[in-house]
Parts: sequence; C-alpha cells; structure tokens
Amino acid sequence: MCDSWIHLCIDMQRMFAEQTPWHVPWMATVSPQIVELAGRYPERTIFTRFMPPPTADAMPGMWKNYYKKWPMMTGEHLLPELMDIVADLKSFVPPARIFNKRTYSPWFDGQLHEILTREKVETIVITGGETDICVLAAALGAVDLGYRVILLKDAVCSSADETHDATLELLGGRFSVQVEITETDAFLSDL
Repeated sequence: MCDSWIHLCIDMQRMFAEQTPWHVPWMATVSPQIVELAGRYPERTIFTRFMPPPTADAMPGMWKNYYKKWPMMTGEHLLPELMDIVADLKSFVPPARIFNKRTYSPWFDGQLHEILTREKVETIVITGGETDICVLAAALGAVDLGYRVILLKDAVCSSADETHDATLELLGGRFSVQVEITETDAFLSDL
C-alpha cells in the first residue's frame, strides 16, 4: 500500500444511528471496524456528514420533493446534534476532518477532490453508510475521478440488506478494475 491514501468514512451520524425515520440498524455492527481504522489513522480520516436543508423549499428540483417526503428530517424539525458524527468517532476529530455535503455524493461541488488533489491522494478507502446510496455515490464518483477505490465490506452498511448485497456485487463485479473489495483486517495487515 502506498502512502497516498485516505479513509473516507461516509455519514456515520447520529441521525442514522439513533431512532429516526432514517435509522440504519447495521451501523452498530460495522462501527467497531470503522473505529479501529479511524483510531489507527485519524490523520488520514475524513468523515462526511449528510446535512439536510433547513426546509424542503431550500433545495432545488427533485431534492425539494425528497424532503417533502421526509419533512421531519429537515433542519426545522431535526435536532441539530443528530447531524453530528457518532460519539465513538467524534473523538478522532481533530486530526480527522469533517466534510459536509447536501447530496449523496461528496464529490458534487468539487471541493473534496480539490483538497485531495493538493494532498496528492491516489487511493480512497471507503467505510460507512448507506452502501446502496451515499457509499455507492462516493465510490462511483471516486472511480470517475480516477482514484483507486478500496471498499471495506465489513465496514459499510445499509438499512436494506438486499440492495446492500447487490451494491457490493455490482461494485466488485462490474467495477473490479477500479474498485477493490476487502475486509478491514486484511486492509490493515497489508499496510
């Protein structure tokens, strides 16, 4: 493994870990692997946070419809502390960094790519949730930008088992040249 890698941990936030309409029960299962990686390499870790808008009307296009379906998850109803990283990971910040995003993909506005380009990052190690939504968007965006992607299958989760499994199969099959799927222990032992 080269020195030019970062750990991109996707949306390990209280609003997904706790009892909200967006609760992801599997987060508790994958958290120990993420804590292990982030704890060993906090300076190489970037936590993304999916930040809902204040109101549905604050978003463009179909995002407005999305938040009209989930009004309880907008800033006017959601407790601000629920948008924060879960406690087990928050202690790593700093030196770990936080990157806020309003869409599924952390690449949308170009800022994250700009930072990683300046830092000469070549490999993105992905953990977090949800496998079939924000993790998928992060992985495909990283592929499009030319990064080597390593997805830790025991450190990603979803609230939907069927699409979690299908996404791992898709990324490991159709994108096998650009995406490597492995487990946390195997990745750490290769460093």
